[in-house]
Formats: sequence, C-alpha cells, structure tokens
Amino acid sequence: MTAERKLIVLDVDSTLTQDEGIDLLARYVSDEAAREVSNITALAMAGKLDFAASLTARVQALAGLSLDDVVSATAHVRLSVGAETLVHSAQAAGHLVAAVSGGFHEMIDPLAAALGLDMHRANRLEARDGLLTGKINGPIIDAQAKRTSLREWAAQHDIAPANTVAVGDGGNDVLMLSAAGVGIAYMAKEITRAAADVIIDTPDLSLVLDEIGVPRV
Repeated sequence: MTAERKLIVLDVDSTLTQDEGIDLLARYVSDEAAREVSNITALAMAGKLDFAASLTARVQALAGLSLDDVVSATAHVRLSVGAETLVHSAQAAGHLVAAVSGGFHEMIDPLAAALGLDMHRANRLEARDGLLTGKINGPIIDAQAKRTSLREWAAQHDIAPANTVAVGDGGNDVLMLSAAGVGIAYMAKEITRAAADVIIDTPDLSLVLDEIGVPRV
C-alpha cells in the first residue's frame, strides 16, 4: 500500500471487541435464551444462516429487556488486544479509522467515543417505555450495508478504493473485505478467510498495522 491516506474499517463483535454483544444481552434474558442466541450467532457468522433473518430472530429473544440491562451488558464488552494501539497509531499517521457492525449503537457508541473513532455505524434497538420491543429500529446493517459503508466513507473523504482496509471475522464481513483495497481476516471463520488478502491468526489487532505499513505509537 502507498503512504496516502487510508481508511480502515473494522467489524466490531469478535474483531474490535472480544465479545458478541447480542450474546451478552441474551444472558440477561435466561440461560436458555443465551444458548439459543449464541448458537444462531455462530451459524450466522459462519455464513450458514442469512444474517438479516438471524438477527431478527435473535433480537426477538431480547424483548422485555430494559435499557439498564443494555448498559450493564455493555460494561462487560472487552476490547480486543491491540485495539487501542491500532486506532491511535493509524490516526497519528493521518489515517481514518471507522467501525461498522451488525451489533447495536446502544452498545457500540460508548466504545466508539472512548476510542475516538472517526465514524461508526450499527443497528438500533427499538425500545418503548424503557424496554426493548424485540425489533430493530431502521434498516438492518448486514453484509451489503457494511460494504456500502466502506465505499460511502471512502468517497466522503476522497480516499481511493485501493487505500481502504477492511478487517473482520465473520460471514457478514466477506463483501466488505472483498470491496476493500486490502481485506484482512482477523481470527476469522473459514468463509471469511477465503475472501481475504491477509489472514491474522494471532489475537492482537495491532498486527493490522504491520500488514498496512503503519508504525506504532
């Protein structure tokens, strides 16, 4: 890659973070719901289920959870090793770092603010009277939406497609990785690895810097 300005777009669940946010939320419903949601998540990330349909089914299981439960679950989200180094080093070199997720703004907004991400996009949980309805508010952020976000942000900031980098682990990241100048599969499922230009199998997100020639700070 060149020394020109880059756009790095990260998946969130199991990439920027070590956890699947919806699985953390499901634990506040019941052990049975947590197992069911976790199983559906695993199949969706392996590309064996349609993401939008699987997300709709999983979110339905969250109906009745309070927004306070969402805040509590968010407190348990763990950043991936090397996440802060990746973001801060890339930005120090003049690049942009964004995140796009099939997860939820309610959980990702605090992380994006803490990391100082340049842009982020995710689904929104519908709530009424402080309780989740079990529905998504607005269009679903799926594989196509992730690819669109990468292209849209690059165009907005006059960054050539060849200077875009996408990092993800699951089946719904494949289109985004394929559209990027460099697609990086991070601790990824087989379907994602097959679509990637670079594969990182060590749980350290800062290794992305080495692959794109950006020094650590």
